[in-house]
Amino acid sequence: MEIVHIYTRRRSDFGRPCYFSDRPAEVCVDIQPDPSLAEAFMLRCPVDTPVQHGSEMSEHEVNTERVEVETRGVNHVEGGWPKDINPQEMEQTARFRKKVEKEENYINTIVHLGTLMEHCVRQNNAIDIYEEYFGEEEEAEMEDESPSAKTINVIRDPNITKRTAAHLSWHPDRCKKLAVAYSCLEFQQSTEDMSLDSYIWDLENPNKPQLVLKPSSPLVSLEYNPKDAHILLGGCYNGQLAYWDTRKGGLPVEVSTVEASHRDPVYGAIWLQSKTGTECFSASTDGQVLWWDIRKLSEPTETLVLDITRQGLLENALGAITLEFEPTMPTKFMVGTEQGIVITCNRKAKTPPEKISGTYSGHHGPVYALTRNPLYPKIFLTVGDWTARIWSEEAKESSIMWTKYHLSYLTAGCWSTVRPAVFFTTKMDGTLDVWDFLFKQNDPSLSLKICDEPLSSLRLQDNGCIVGCGSKLGTVTLLEISSGLCTLQRNEKNLANAMFERETKREKILEARHREMRLKERARSEGQDAEAEEILEESPQEALDRAQKEFFEVIEAELQRRARAEARHLDGKPLPFRLKSGQERRRWCRARRASCPSMRKRARKRMPPRSSSRARPGGSHRKRGAAHRCSLALCPPDFIFPLA
Repeated sequence: MEIVHIYTRRRSDFGRPCYFSDRPAEVCVDIQPDPSLAEAFMLRCPVDTPVQHGSEMSEHEVNTERVEVETRGVNHVEGGWPKDINPQEMEQTARFRKKVEKEENYINTIVHLGTLMEHCVRQNNAIDIYEEYFGEEEEAEMEDESPSAKTINVIRDPNITKRTAAHLSWHPDRCKKLAVAYSCLEFQQSTEDMSLDSYIWDLENPNKPQLVLKPSSPLVSLEYNPKDAHILLGGCYNGQLAYWDTRKGGLPVEVSTVEASHRDPVYGAIWLQSKTGTECFSASTDGQVLWWDIRKLSEPTETLVLDITRQGLLENALGAITLEFEPTMPTKFMVGTEQGIVITCNRKAKTPPEKISGTYSGHHGPVYALTRNPLYPKIFLTVGDWTARIWSEEAKESSIMWTKYHLSYLTAGCWSTVRPAVFFTTKMDGTLDVWDFLFKQNDPSLSLKICDEPLSSLRLQDNGCIVGCGSKLGTVTLLEISSGLCTLQRNEKNLANAMFERETKREKILEARHREMRLKERARSEGQDAEAEEILEESPQEALDRAQKEFFEVIEAELQRRARAEARHLDGKPLPFRLKSGQERRRWCRARRASCPSMRKRARKRMPPRSSSRARPGGSHRKRGAAHRCSLALCPPDFIFPLA
């Protein structure tokens, strides 16, 4: 038998019931204060005592040694030559080649490499590894793509006081570097705390400039040397010219002297095509073009005054805003001026006046951009006032094509490096326009709002895919344009060439017509001037005789005209004039009888026979009356008037 012990307890004695749902708060216990116990308490200052219920842990850091990376340039000219052989000397290299070709090892090496080369050539002839099998489909897709552009990077001026990005220059070898010249171009707006530095930016690290250029005056223009990417040429605001070597730091290697430099800001500085790669030339608003050699910047090698009157006077010179130089035309260059005139120059002319070969006038304000078409050098683009104009060297009177007049002022422009009919323009309202004249002539193919402030500079990469736009506040926006705008279309070269030739021919015809009209007008004005001079030279008596002679000539001409008119109206039709006096009517009748035999015969029949001298009185009167009646009978009815 099991023994069971049962313990009992009330439910309210061992806890409260559990509720698993939200319910309002309720007061469980309310203990009222006892005032008698307050005397036993002692006042004490407040003390904060922290209580940590979690486990205490310590923080430890472990890291490897930091590696600092630095970019250094290596100047590689040509390898494979011994140290004592100069690769630039043709005689030394030819002598060394002959020496190597006579060695036995050279022949064995050539035989061994020849078998490998023959295998590669045979393999390439069997299969063309570079053949594109789907090129037509890609072109069809590209044609359907609408023009567009996307922002890939934005570079801002790191200084607190913002300056204008006056000029952009891409690295000639690597398109990942961009040199930007910063300066304040507004008159008397620069402050004391404004920086003078310009920068070279690495697009892979745009947060910090790769190199800081420290000129003596703010840079207005900055250009990479196409032969040596470490050399940069800069034109300063005070008219000096300086050059930098990036391997030697941010300070200029040499600066031109103030006395031999320009008097105004150097708005254009371009490298020349030379063997040494050290020659350049610059232009400024002081009206001068100076040629330099960076190995000796103490004085310019040559000077040209932009006086289109060909007198060589500096006070008559036009201020230069932009320069243009095409390496394929080493002796020619072009200058855009403040007065809206483009000057074409020839450096190899014998005398300074002959160096200014021609002018083109078409803008109402300064020419801010001047570039030749990379595929057709005789065609060039100018940007000024509210339009962009395309010119041909063969038509100097007017541009062959131009854009419409915009509401905002145009500030910069450049051709596409790939497509001959595409060019870019920037405006004061912060808009970038892309024009394709083969697609649309009246409006831009693509218009983008880059920023709210005015755009001041524009530069396109050599591959034609990325364009950089500099603004007034120093912001450089880099945009990647769509493939349709940076890829040469099918048959585009022929179409663009035909368009340029057609427009050039049309302008030539209009120029010839205008020239002919001007010559006629000039000849007419010269004839009138000669007559006026003759009139001024004659005496008063000669003037009176000449006026009298002209008066009688007019009278004689009027009489002849009336005689011809009466001869045409012999059949009795009304005359084109009216005979007023009797004497005039009688004169007219006599002239008519004398001119017509039939009328003379009719007049004789109507005349009465002659009488003797003993005729009665009044006979002569009757004869005269009969004669008058005969004369009046010959007159038309409309012109018979009663005689007085």
